[in-house]
Order: sequence, then structure tokens, then C-alpha cells
Amino acid sequence: MAVKKTPGKSVAKIKMYYDKDADLKVLKAKTVAIIGCGSQGHAHALNLQDSGIKVIVGLRKGSKTWERAEEAGLKVLETGEAAKKADIIMMLTPDTAMPEIYKKSIEPNLTKGKALVFAHGFNIHFKTIVPPKNVDVFLVAPKGPGHMVRSVFKSGFGVPCLFAVHQDSSKNAKKLALVYAKGIGGTRAGVIETSFKEETETDLFGEQVVLCGGLVELIKRGFETLVEAGYQPHVAYFECLHEVKLITDLIHVGGISAMNYSISDTAEWGEYVSGPRIVNKDTKKEMKKILTEIQNGTFAKKWIKENKDGLPTFMKNREDIIKHPIEKIGEPLRDMMRMKERLQGGGTKQFLAEESSKKEYKRRNP
Repeated sequence: MAVKKTPGKSVAKIKMYYDKDADLKVLKAKTVAIIGCGSQGHAHALNLQDSGIKVIVGLRKGSKTWERAEEAGLKVLETGEAAKKADIIMMLTPDTAMPEIYKKSIEPNLTKGKALVFAHGFNIHFKTIVPPKNVDVFLVAPKGPGHMVRSVFKSGFGVPCLFAVHQDSSKNAKKLALVYAKGIGGTRAGVIETSFKEETETDLFGEQVVLCGGLVELIKRGFETLVEAGYQPHVAYFECLHEVKLITDLIHVGGISAMNYSISDTAEWGEYVSGPRIVNKDTKKEMKKILTEIQNGTFAKKWIKENKDGLPTFMKNREDIIKHPIEKIGEPLRDMMRMKERLQGGGTKQFLAEESSKKEYKRRNP
């Protein structure tokens, strides 16, 4: 099956939304329920609360995170009760657990005029959750892990977000989405409009092919190649894993060209002559196959089935990673480096990063 082409927007036409495009007063009289209090849920709840919005957290009775949420100063209720009291319900539980939670605790309390919100489009796009037509359904997806959403917010800046509207029953869903994004700090950095389809398919593709699947396999195979050739494992660790952050930080700040400017000419030449031999035309063919499997629902069906079967393959792969030699050699090295940073006053770096974030926020929101 050929890869389906999705019309994209040119760079010139992309609209970025910032603080000036959203008014927190829109949510002042509303209650937001955060369903789940993991990494993202914890960050969303605290950021919204710090933004002056009334927040309640919905958890199942006996949840391990209940006490943690209360200790953080959040009001916690059982999931169904939270959904009943809320005007806006943000679903931040794992994708595969979400349909059952929705059916049992959310759907019975999803009355006309409420808004159902997601941080990832998986369940709406693959139709494992089908909300009633008389509610708003939209998405606000921070492009960063929960701990970063919280820490960057506290430093005065924010993590960029995507937003999308699936159902606009109130004719106000876009405004609500932007205000929600502002409440968690997204409009401090910039928010871009997308669709549930685009967010879901590109997010899954990026995770599988580049950020998680592709990168992890590249690191492992590079490490194994050096060790099998007789090089010291801790040297292989530095060359194939530790230095990844140094390169990705350069790319993150200035793009690939800026990274090339910062590295040695020898490293840059190696990129040109060896990179295409590793990630070649056959690799791109596999990328297209993976994208097709995401688009036609094959990946989603396999992942849902894996969960129903008790995660046997998932857990085996997780255990294999834990036992991999690169993990064994990496843990003590990371501990030693963290200790050295603490002894040398590593807090300076965090301070400078926070000051830089504040300056950028002030520049974009005068």
C-alpha cells in the first residue's frame, strides 16, 4: 500500500499563536479535570493551577499517585466524580487504558456543553473512543515530556504545543484549546494548529523511526560494533551514547547546518560519506512501510492486541534493553559524571538556561 499524502502547509503560511492570542479569563469560571497524574498529568494540573484555573485531578481509588497529587497541593477525586464536576476533561492516562476509563467513568458524566480534551490523538483517530456530538473535542499536545512542561513553565517560559479541534459543538472549541495551551505555558513558546490525524500519525512515526526506535537501535548497534572490535566498553559508550546529547543540542538550537558549523571538518566529512551508507534508500523504504502501517491502523491494532494479551513482547523487549551491556556500563559512568557536576556547582548551567528562557519569553511577549 502506498503512503497516503497529506496536504501540508508551507512554512510561510504557518500561524503561531502566542500569549496575546488567548485570554485566561475564558477559563476562570470553569473547572478542569485532569484524568491521570503521571508525568503529563502532574505537569498540566500544576501549571493550570498556577495560572489561576480551578483544577481537580481524577484518579481511581487506591491509585499510587493519589497521595503524591495531594502532597503537591492538588484536589483529588475519583475519576467519575471529577468528570461529573468538570466543564473541561483532559484525558492523560495511557492510550491503551483510556477507552475503558472513558467508557466506565467519563462517558456517563459527559453531558452537553462539556469539552473532552486529549494530549495525543490516538484514541479519537483510531475510533477507540467516540464522544457524543454535543460536546467539544480538542487536542493540546505539548512537544516535550511532562517534567519539562513543568520545569520550563516554572522558569518563566513554556514548551511549544500543537492543538487541533475534532468537534466544535460550542463554536468555541478553538478558543478553549488556545486558552488551555496558555494555561500550561504553551503560548509562551508558540502553538501551532494541526489535526487529530496529522498529530497522531506524525507523532507515532517520529517516535518509531527517529526519536525512540531509530535512535536507540543506532546507539546500540554502534556500541556493539566497537566493543566486538575490541575497544573498551566505556569508550564506546561515550562515542555512541553520551555524545548524542551534545550533537542533538546543537541541532535543537540552530538546525543541522549550525551543528555542522560547530563540529570539526573531519566529523562533517564523515557525516557526508558514511551517513548515507547507514541510513540509505532501503532504510527509507522501511520508513515508508512503517508510515503506511501507522496510517492504515496496523500498528494501532497490534499495540491494542499486545495490551489485551498482557504485554508479553513489550515486557521481554524492555527487559532485553535493561540487560544490554550499554546499560550496565552506562549507569556507573552517569553516576560519576553527576557527582562531579554537583561538586563543581552544576546549578550554574540550570540558572543560565532559565535566564535565557525568560529573555526569550519577554522578547516574544512584550
